[in-house]
Amino acid sequence: MVPLSLTHFVIVGAGAAGLMTARELARAGKKVTILEARDRCGGRIYPLPTQEFGYPAEGGAEFVHGAAAVTRALMREARLSLLPIEGTRWRAHKGAFSPNQSQLAHAALLHRALSELKTDLPVAEFLKTHFANQQYADLRDAIKRMVEGYDAADPDRASTFAFRDEWMARGPRRDGRIAGGYGALIKFLLSECRGRGVTIRLFSVVTAIEESRGRIAAYCDDGTIYEADAAILAVPLPILRDISLPHSVREKVTASTDIGYGNVVKILLRFSTKWWTNSGGRELSELSFLFSNARVPVWWTQHPAEYPVLTGWLAGPKADTVPRLTVSELVKISLDSLAEIFNVPLHQIAKELITSQAINWGTDSFARGAYSYATPKTREAQTAFRKPDVGAVFFSGEALYGGRDMGTVEAALANGRQTAQAILAAGQ
Repeated sequence: MVPLSLTHFVIVGAGAAGLMTARELARAGKKVTILEARDRCGGRIYPLPTQEFGYPAEGGAEFVHGAAAVTRALMREARLSLLPIEGTRWRAHKGAFSPNQSQLAHAALLHRALSELKTDLPVAEFLKTHFANQQYADLRDAIKRMVEGYDAADPDRASTFAFRDEWMARGPRRDGRIAGGYGALIKFLLSECRGRGVTIRLFSVVTAIEESRGRIAAYCDDGTIYEADAAILAVPLPILRDISLPHSVREKVTASTDIGYGNVVKILLRFSTKWWTNSGGRELSELSFLFSNARVPVWWTQHPAEYPVLTGWLAGPKADTVPRLTVSELVKISLDSLAEIFNVPLHQIAKELITSQAINWGTDSFARGAYSYATPKTREAQTAFRKPDVGAVFFSGEALYGGRDMGTVEAALANGRQTAQAILAAGQ
């Protein structure tokens, strides 16, 4: 049960969830102080300087997935438009290109096996149980690529029920990008928060939350202490486990180990021309996504925008294989991958390169990974986080979202709003 006298909140983390929680509480007249460890707000939303790539490129979250009702409503408030994803999707294998087919081999058998599944289990175990024969090798590979690449998940841990919900719900999706990038949405949330009196403290690394006599104290690594009626932790799961917390909520943090958390390495390469549009005589002027078996396997363009930029994506267990590579080394393996995919000399691609950036979210001190995913035990863990108690420490973030699109900005915004609404409703 939430104490009735909560008027001042400290929110740890100024990502999408933290800012959304802060806005909703401030709208209700509450006093809010946000403590952010970084020198910027946004968290895993990471806008890159426009001058580097010629547009507001995204070092972190980039796409708006599916219905995303909360995100789209916020965009309407901010008067931001959605740019649809257009173009063609291709698969490259040993220098040969073919249209990327969304239909999986043995799809009917997969559908039946998923429909009949009564008990959740890891995806790898599901495949081993139902599709172990050699004739299903392509199906196993396709599903593992999907789970690793899209969900940044480990098939040995990822929930088959979550995969089922995602795959069987597939249909026409209105995915897109925000005009101006997610940074524009963060800028709007910041203006909303500041306009309602929210205080934001950057460079504030919270190491402990202590609770005494119905009050909390947030301790920062520089010795600063912030006192309030309650604290809301809106940080990535690995960071949550680093903060010393009251005994009453430690059980919830322990439960967080049952929520998957995957890594992503994102590489952006700006070239002098869109050299790939006619590489090897292939007509790829409308290329949107490209899938391959190269070391950096997934690439996309900004089509229909004409920016000569390719974005590489290395996710899940594959991203964990490069923890010690520097930015220049990551760029090098990216160029090697493109040379392999397009079957062109490396020097030919390298001479076109103007600007590059590589972001390994696993080595980011304040994220240590990219986003969460569901395991067979995740829903139970999320229920533990929502369990009411008499304390004044709460949690918010994409990892705690109970909907289908866990791990997205939509999940962070929606859970941020839900957290604030639950606190306000319980305090009435």
